[in-house]
Amino acid sequence: MSLTSSNRTTELLERIQTRQARIGIVGMGYVGLPLALLFSEERFRVTGFDIDSHKVDKLNQGGSYIVRIPATEIELAREKGFCATSDYAQIETLDVVIVCVPTPLNKHHEPDLSYVTGTVRSIAPHFHEGQLMILESTTYPGTTEEIVVPLLEQGNPAGLRAARDASSPGFYVAFSPEREDPGNDTVARRDIPKVVGGCGPAARDLACAVYGAIFNHTVPVSSPAVAEMTKLLENIYRCVNIALVNELKQLCMRMGIDLFEVIDAAKTKPFGFQAFYPGPGLGGHCIPIDPFYLSWKAKEFDFHTRFIELAGQINTGMPYFVVDNIIEAMSQQGKGLLGSQILVLGLAYKRDIDDLRESPSLTIIELLQKRGAHVEYNDPFFPSVGHGRKYALNMTSTPLDRIPDFDCVVIVTDHSQYDYPAIVAAAKLVVDTRNATRGIEASNIVKC
Repeated sequence: MSLTSSNRTTELLERIQTRQARIGIVGMGYVGLPLALLFSEERFRVTGFDIDSHKVDKLNQGGSYIVRIPATEIELAREKGFCATSDYAQIETLDVVIVCVPTPLNKHHEPDLSYVTGTVRSIAPHFHEGQLMILESTTYPGTTEEIVVPLLEQGNPAGLRAARDASSPGFYVAFSPEREDPGNDTVARRDIPKVVGGCGPAARDLACAVYGAIFNHTVPVSSPAVAEMTKLLENIYRCVNIALVNELKQLCMRMGIDLFEVIDAAKTKPFGFQAFYPGPGLGGHCIPIDPFYLSWKAKEFDFHTRFIELAGQINTGMPYFVVDNIIEAMSQQGKGLLGSQILVLGLAYKRDIDDLRESPSLTIIELLQKRGAHVEYNDPFFPSVGHGRKYALNMTSTPLDRIPDFDCVVIVTDHSQYDYPAIVAAAKLVVDTRNATRGIEASNIVKC
């Protein structure tokens, strides 16, 4: 005899609390893999799903493809039952499925949910009553209830529906935004509070129980839309403030004022100020993308997010500002960009990580090449780089001992491994977009 819906809910909750629940995580990238390891540490049996066979094979061999995750952590997880697969049929064996797939923008800067919809369509035929799905991919408010739930219901051969309470038959759906910050070692991952919004109280409570097993604090909210908007607010807050200091940097350069000195002075105020820093443009999966997700959704309500869109325009324009300053700096030395030799230091979108997503370095290299420069790069985290969703470099990292060969060295990512005094001493011209050469007195340094 089949269990009642309330019994299924109670059974799943008990399985979560006793670490008997089987966890599946779709997307073994910068979000999904660390999450899988956290569950494994807490003695859950975890299955990782990815369409990239290279990642699946690497994980099943005990290897890692993310610099900050050592292979020893993968091997330890495998000893506790962790495995990876591309076979969605294994969804049937799981209790909880967490989706951590990309949500990029298309060429028109509109949301591209193809990874989410494709994943949900692959999962739906194998989803059964009593299972819980949680979406972690950053997206606009309404995605979980307007897109994910209908796709799960339409693709389910048993005709199951999303259960809104413990007494209703069906499966459970929730949203919990990822809060990864690659390279940040100041806060332990399990100390980052987990916001959770469910399609009904039962889904919310089950999702809170899942995350409560690996995080020290959960923050339940009233709906998936609230959780989705929370993630956007967090990143738009950063986007707007970074745009502000990027605009102030351009003004301060004209006025002959060191903005970094200004920021250092301002942050001595013990209230009402948080320091943000300018740079060559935004990178990573969230901050360059999230504002456009909300702006796109806002149009459905006949609302134009002018403030957010302006911040996006300023940040998107920073690589162009950098290239203009490179051209100006070289012209001061009697050189043009056409045919010049340029070395870009740093491909990653921020220091000391191996993440290329939306990196301003990629845009700067492309702009320099279009203007006729011969461009090479150096990055200790990327011995070589081929092609990806928004780039086709097919280049290898140039040794730093070749710095004297270049007309200009551009510091785009300020990795801590770089010896900046030595770089400045060897280079004909240094264009510093990160204030990495602060404190170094040399006539060949141009800040921008």
